[in-house]
Amino acid sequence: MKTSDFDFYLPKDLIALNPSEKRDNSRLLVLHKDGSIEHRRFFDIVEYLKSGDILLLNDTKVFPARLIATKLSGRKIDILFVKEVDAGGTWEIMCSGRFNGIVTIDDGIKIEIWTERVNGQGRGTKKFLKFLNMESSKVLDVLWQYGCMPLPPYIKRRPDDSDKQRYQTVYAKNQGSIAAPTAGLHFTEELLDKIKDKGVFVDTLTLHVGIGTFKSIKAEHLEDHKMDSEYFEIKSSLVKKIQQTKESGNRLIAVGTTVTRTLEGYLSGQWSEVNSQNMSTVRGYTDIFIYHGYKFKAVDSLITNFHLPKSTPLMLVSALCSFKNISTAYREAIAMGYRFFSYGDAMLIL
Repeated sequence: MKTSDFDFYLPKDLIALNPSEKRDNSRLLVLHKDGSIEHRRFFDIVEYLKSGDILLLNDTKVFPARLIATKLSGRKIDILFVKEVDAGGTWEIMCSGRFNGIVTIDDGIKIEIWTERVNGQGRGTKKFLKFLNMESSKVLDVLWQYGCMPLPPYIKRRPDDSDKQRYQTVYAKNQGSIAAPTAGLHFTEELLDKIKDKGVFVDTLTLHVGIGTFKSIKAEHLEDHKMDSEYFEIKSSLVKKIQQTKESGNRLIAVGTTVTRTLEGYLSGQWSEVNSQNMSTVRGYTDIFIYHGYKFKAVDSLITNFHLPKSTPLMLVSALCSFKNISTAYREAIAMGYRFFSYGDAMLIL
């Protein structure tokens, strides 16, 4: 298939700029296997889950990865921290322009920014930074004090303090993402308790969401696109539990495309291992790209948000429920005024 097949028109007023007042009061579009659609509220999702099912969550935690610093000229520079690349406190970043040099933030904290070629080739470069005269372990503390949440660029407003709580799942635990696993934003602790009380096994894995999940596809054909690797952790005991659940005829419901990519990447062998002494947890990186024709190894159903045109998450959900069904569902969601993207409404694909 072509990338252009996944383009669609979305009115700007359907892009959610703020979360719903209550997490689980978002709208929920339920897409059945036969293509039929129901319109519910997210708190109704418990009705579609059965005793013996597994509900699998991504417990990654978003850190305030966006930092506004000041150049020596007095001009501001907007920095996005992508990932820490070494134990010495060097971070890969993204920022506009070609600036290299020293910037400062409050309390006189100084940061050096520089550019490096990728694999020695002049065409590709990456930006890096390092805090001067500061221990690497203190960087995240500084970001929590002075940084703000890295809201996606289509949310046309400045992040505020409320985003540090709402652009985060209630079960966020392992710090490391620069974007939220947005399907999980709809859950409350009370709703999760109701799901557990029904006999559903609720567990977590970790995938730290990076820029690769949202990078635009420049290739004309899907098979020519290459995903960036993202770090994940999955407990060995969870893998065994999933196998037992599938063998007993029960379902695995993934909360979000990040959970789906982690589990399917691991089970498909599309991952590279990180050396670890902890035998109870698998640690690695996956760059799996799921699109039309992929045969799912474990995921039966998916809870997800409404995604951007021509995006890799949209291609993943299409692979699960068919291009025809997802196209019909998106047209109906637009016609009925569903809220789209990170702070938007939800979909349950059965």
